[in-house]
Amino acid sequence: MKFEAPKNTAQLGVEISDLDLTNKFTKEEISNIRKQWLDYGVAVFPNQKLAHADFEQFSLLFGKFGDDPYLKSLDERPNIVEVKRSAEEKAPPFGGSWHSDWSFQKTPPSATLLHSKVIPPVGGDTLFANTQLAYEDLDEDMKDKIKDFQVIHSASLPYADDGFYATEKENRAMDILPSKKAKATQLHPLVKTHAETNKKCLFINPVYTLSIKDYSDEDSFLLLSFLYEHMSQDKYVYRHKWSENMLLMWDNRTVVHKADGGYDGYERLLHSCLLYTSPSPRDVEESRMPSSA
Repeated sequence: MKFEAPKNTAQLGVEISDLDLTNKFTKEEISNIRKQWLDYGVAVFPNQKLAHADFEQFSLLFGKFGDDPYLKSLDERPNIVEVKRSAEEKAPPFGGSWHSDWSFQKTPPSATLLHSKVIPPVGGDTLFANTQLAYEDLDEDMKDKIKDFQVIHSASLPYADDGFYATEKENRAMDILPSKKAKATQLHPLVKTHAETNKKCLFINPVYTLSIKDYSDEDSFLLLSFLYEHMSQDKYVYRHKWSENMLLMWDNRTVVHKADGGYDGYERLLHSCLLYTSPSPRDVEESRMPSSA
């Protein structure tokens, strides 16, 4: 097993090679992979041809499966979602704005795994921004100002029954499931301490973060806009270029991400799994969209 540390200023994207993800791993090997993933936020595994069962088997080494409340999974594999765009599609790329997967949940997923099947010859990159570094670089006055802030997260903007995906005019290859349940809200700290590294990160994103609790709409907008602009500076961003049969695993507690376009006229197909540290949404009977108090 070989580890190649990232050479970008964002310090994201360790490449892990000379291994076959269909094999069994020792506890030491799993621990080493996990450490690299935690250190560098995004782990890249090139040249990995995985069947569905292989993908699920490797994923479960790092957490528990949950559910994708607004995306239809494969009929025969409820833990896997197809992230796809047809060559004829005119809609903007799915996930094309900065976000952390399912941050609107009470316990959001710790990891997302994405495995490439069909990759266009141009475009289709995925961008990641390091919210830990972005927090560390804030001045002390700003850190002190935001240290106790709570923010309101919700899936309403993209997934509500009157949200973006429900009202867009263009057809999509992906099966998206808008719902009025997406209007529920969930409070999270604006500055979260990572459960495994104990480092602080900005836990906000423009897709799912609605506002700052007890702040006016205008003041919330101004402060959040400042933080979004800060954390998406080029020095915090890693642009990942895909090849087929490549697996990515990223830490939703440390990074935000977005999909890039630029491949109109070409098909793109990847498979996704979400992983949770305990408790997983499947460990409790309550909805994955609990309302805030």
